[in-house]
Amino acid sequence: MHVVLDDTAMVAAGRGNLLASRLIHRAHTEPGWYLYAPACALVEADRERPGTAAHLAALPAVTVLELDLPAAMAVATDTTWAQAHTRYAASPTPDRPDGAVVATVDPSRWKGEPVRVIDLTP
Repeated sequence: MHVVLDDTAMVAAGRGNLLASRLIHRAHTEPGWYLYAPACALVEADRERPGTAAHLAALPAVTVLELDLPAAMAVATDTTWAQAHTRYAASPTPDRPDGAVVATVDPSRWKGEPVRVIDLTP
């Protein structure tokens, strides 16, 4: 399972959200589970809760996704960098043909978006 954390999920993880912690644990211990943190969402999470970026980037189970040229082009067309980079990261790729699921504590933010969502609301 491929899961992309949005900025709300990152902040929730830093605040001890049990469901976010379970995702991180699963990605660390179970084969086939992958957890991604888009760089733009990581910045936004760190703005809301300082220290979040350093904490998540230090976790071996979390892969930080850089803002490469294709991602930058996708982000440039949107008003919210964090949400745009997360949506781009959840899109299908050659190594993730089904895309990834977005983990969030604000599922309404993704209503009408072409992504699948895991609701981490406690």
